[in-house]
Amino acid sequence: MERIEKKIKEKIKTVLKSMKGRFSLEGLKIQTNNGIKLITVYVQKPGGITIDDCARISEKVSVHLEVCDFISGSYRLEVSSPGIEKKAAK
Repeated sequence: MERIEKKIKEKIKTVLKSMKGRFSLEGLKIQTNNGIKLITVYVQKPGGITIDDCARISEKVSVHLEVCDFISGSYRLEVSSPGIEKKAAK
């Protein structure tokens, strides 16, 4: 799992660098439930993240993860901000 997580992190960082907005990866959490992976990506940018930012990032990351095809089986992707009072998983 660590190798896959590392590949996912690198791919997400590449996608974020390619986008306007100075986004940074604040954390990544991968959980499996009933054979379906839940990939939660925490991102941040100066001034905060909007819902539109999350939607744009999710769309771009999804495309890149599908093209790379290194995630076996079904998965669900969530993009979020760690929030003011929550600390993201590293």
